[in-house]
Amino acid sequence: MDLATLSLFIPACFALNMAPGPNNLLSVSNATRYGYRHSCLAGAGRLLAFAAMIALAAAGLAVVLQTSELLFHAIKILGAGYLLYLAWQLWRAAPGTEASEDRARAGLWALARQEFLVAAGNPKAILIFTAFLPQFVDPAQPMGPQFLVLGALFLGLEWIAICAYAYMGLHMRRWLAEPRGKRLFNRGCALLLSGAASVLLMARRG
Repeated sequence: MDLATLSLFIPACFALNMAPGPNNLLSVSNATRYGYRHSCLAGAGRLLAFAAMIALAAAGLAVVLQTSELLFHAIKILGAGYLLYLAWQLWRAAPGTEASEDRARAGLWALARQEFLVAAGNPKAILIFTAFLPQFVDPAQPMGPQFLVLGALFLGLEWIAICAYAYMGLHMRRWLAEPRGKRLFNRGCALLLSGAASVLLMARRG
């Protein structure tokens, strides 16, 4: 893989990483509720889901998702349902007491699992990897090492995006100290997650 290919891949990839979406919104929300460190470390769950998707794309197994309408819709409905569940949890959260209670019951494992489920519940992500990564693969060279390099770069840039969105959430936390502001933020995030669920439900395989 030459430098010219990488010089095209890295900015295009980072644009995908930084695009607003359910997982990045989750990083912002987690940073406001649990802190910067918890939000960044919880992103490991997302990276695990994306690593699995990259492996599927490299193995050509994503073709199954492209051709199986039933499987695509099943994953889509489960993913949208989970986003709606998260939205409901945020909407009904009591801002005056949630800080201490949430820290007690939501450890890193729970937050990482949440990130994993949100990422895994979006079948379009696998299709993005299937359509995006192969554009930068030279068919004249061994595919495996190229997917490994591109996948590692994608995950590294995704980690930067996780930290960037968590940093935004950290700064928002400072001016969301008042319960009213916190409630408005939680409900705003709930509405955005509900909107993401609606978009996911309308997604098609094409």
